[in-house]
Amino acid sequence: MRLTRAFLPTLKEIPAEAQIVSHRLMLRAGLIRQTSAGIYAWLPAGLRVLRKVEQIVREEQDRAGAQEILMPTIQPADLWQRSGRYDDYGKEMLRIRDRHDREMLFGPTNEEMITDIFRGYATSYRDLPRNIYHIQWKFRDEVRPRFGVMRGREFLMKDAYSFDLTKEGAEHTYRQMFVAYLRTFARMGLKAIPMQADTGPIGGNLSHEFIILAETGESEVFLDGKLLEHDPLAEAPDYDGDLTPLVDFWTKYYAATEEKQDLEAWAQVPTERKVTARGIEVGHIFHFGTKYSAPMGLSVAGPDGTQVIPEMGSYGIGVSRLVAALIEANHDENGIKWPDAVAPWKLSIINLKPGDAACDALCEKLYAAFPGDALLDDRPDRAGAKFADADLMGLPWQAIIGPRGAANGKVELKRRMTGEREELSYEDAMAKLSA
Repeated sequence: MRLTRAFLPTLKEIPAEAQIVSHRLMLRAGLIRQTSAGIYAWLPAGLRVLRKVEQIVREEQDRAGAQEILMPTIQPADLWQRSGRYDDYGKEMLRIRDRHDREMLFGPTNEEMITDIFRGYATSYRDLPRNIYHIQWKFRDEVRPRFGVMRGREFLMKDAYSFDLTKEGAEHTYRQMFVAYLRTFARMGLKAIPMQADTGPIGGNLSHEFIILAETGESEVFLDGKLLEHDPLAEAPDYDGDLTPLVDFWTKYYAATEEKQDLEAWAQVPTERKVTARGIEVGHIFHFGTKYSAPMGLSVAGPDGTQVIPEMGSYGIGVSRLVAALIEANHDENGIKWPDAVAPWKLSIINLKPGDAACDALCEKLYAAFPGDALLDDRPDRAGAKFADADLMGLPWQAIIGPRGAANGKVELKRRMTGEREELSYEDAMAKLSA
C-alpha cells in the first residue's frame, strides 16, 4: 500500500476522550473511528490487525478439534426465557421488538442458541462429543463504555460451546480449550496466565480467565514467577491425549487477580518468585454441566438406551479486545510496536527523497518484493514526519532509504520492537526480512 493512496488518517494530537494508551494509539494511528458511545468503525489498518488476530484464534480452535459455524447476532427472546436468563441478565442486554411485536435481543453470548441448534440434531451418544464455535459480533449495553475497544458496547468475540456425554469427557474438552488458549496468545507474542475465576452470569463451578501482562493493565495480579518460565509453544500436545499434566503445571503455581487473592496462599510463594504486575483479561472458559442443556430439553440416548443430559462448557476470547491488549503490552512513547504475527503490514518503506531516481528505484524494488505486506511512504513530507508516523503505526520493520545509501544500493533497517538499526546491502536486507 502506498501512503499517498492509503486511507490511514493518522493524528498528531492526543484525542481528549482517550484515557488509556491503546485507545489513544488506535485513534492516532488511524485504526478505528468512534461512531457512537462504545461503538467503533474499523479502518483499513485496524481491520487488517483484527483479521490476523481472528485467524490465529481460528487456527488454534480448529487444531483443538472445534468446528466453526456462524450464528446470527439477533436472537429470539424465548430461547433466553426457557433457560431462565432473560430476566436475570440485566440492562446490558439490548432488547428489541420486530414489526410483529416479537421480543428479540442483540446477542451478548450464545449458550441458549447453540443449545437449541444442537438439540435439533443430536439424538444419540454417537453424536457426542462436539465442540462448536463461531466468531461473531456481540453487544452489551455498558452503562459507561470507555477505554475504546477495550470496553466497548459492540465487540467481536470467539465463543465456543462443547457437548459431552459425561463430566469426565467435559473436563477433557475443558483442558483442550485451556491448552488451545495458551497457544493462541503465545502465537501473538503475549504471555497469558490462566487464573481461577468466578463464573458470573454464565454459570457453573469451573472457570479460568486468561490474563495477559501489561504495565498499563486494568487490574493488579499476583503470581508465582515459575509461570513466566514456561513457553506453551514449546509443548506440542496431542489434543486427544492426556493433557492433565500440562494443565496441572499452570494450576499448581499461585496466580490470582486482586479480587481473588488468597493472602495465606500468597505467603507460601517463595519471596524470590513473587511477581506482582498489571493484567488484562482476554479470554474466559467455563464448564457449567447441565445448566443450559437441562432446562432447554437437550438429551440423547446413552449406550444403554437411557436418556442422558449432555455436559456443556463455553469458551470465549475477546477478538477485538485483543487488538487493544496487544497495544497495551507492546508500545513506547512514540507509538505501537506490533508483534510480527499480528502486524497490519510487515514492512514500512520510508523514501526520504521522492523524485530522486536512485531512491525511487530502490524503494520500488523493495516494495515489489513484499506484495500486499509493505507500506510505502512516498509522500513529499519531511523526514521527521515520516519517521514519526512509522513509529506511531509500529510495523515490525522499517526500511529507510535516502539518496546517499540508495546510490550505493544500501538500505537502513530498523527493528521497531527493539530499536536496533543497521545499514545493509539490498541483498542482505532482503535476507533478513525474509528470514
